Amino acid sequence: MLRKIVAAVVLIPLAVVIIAFAVANRQTVTVSFDPFSAERPASSLTLPLFVLVIGLLIAGVLIGGTASWLRHGNLRRTARRFERDIRELRSELASLRQTPSGNASVSETGKPPERLQLRTPVQ
Repeated sequence: MLRKIVAAVVLIPLAVVIIAFAVANRQTVTVSFDPFSAERPASSLTLPLFVLVIGLLIAGVLIGGTASWLRHGNLRRTARRFERDIRELRSELASLRQTPSGNASVSETGKPPERLQLRTPVQ
């Protein structure tokens, strides 16, 4: 519920600002892709200014998001490996909990195996 309220508080004013920007900047502009001829460019595009600005903003967000996604690829790979290890360890723990003795290192007599017994110090 709080997330919806915060989204509304952020998105409604943002939408108002974008609409006001679009209404205030309706004049057409010519974008030229030819640096050598300003009067007769080889390729140019004429469109409203708000379309140009909003389009460039969307392109910037997409390029930045793609760069971030590519940069964090090794973190996603590590997270997948850790999740796989956790699944394996949980299944191993579940199988150990299902053993009849409950503890594999202590025998039925309650005495630890020979390698775990403490010996008296030699003087």
